[in-house]
Amino acid sequence: MTRQIITTPGGERLVLMPEADFEALVAAAEDNADRTAVAEFRRKLAAGDEELLPAALVERLISGENRVRIWREHRGLSGAALAKQAGLAQAYLSQIETGAREGTVETYGKLAAALGVSLDDLVG
Repeated sequence: MTRQIITTPGGERLVLMPEADFEALVAAAEDNADRTAVAEFRRKLAAGDEELLPAALVERLISGENRVRIWREHRGLSGAALAKQAGLAQAYLSQIETGAREGTVETYGKLAAALGVSLDDLVG
């Protein structure tokens, strides 16, 4: 790697290098960031702070289906069981899932806690 160091009139030191060397450094930094992100995900997965999701669930989330219903079904809960765990009326939960009513932030917080997901997972 060839390089040249110059000093600006203000005293700042700059390094000049061939573009190919610069691109290699950028690629190495990106690879390192990716390795760090993967290691952090694996740590969280092992600790139970992350979970792997089936492709079908992700496809449903992306398609715009009701997120509360998707997560409820993924967790294997009935509407009655989720409503009870979240401290909500089953009819209210049903209305949220069908889009007939909007839940409050507090309601979504209760649902997120009962489903073991973040609030962003339900309203994102």
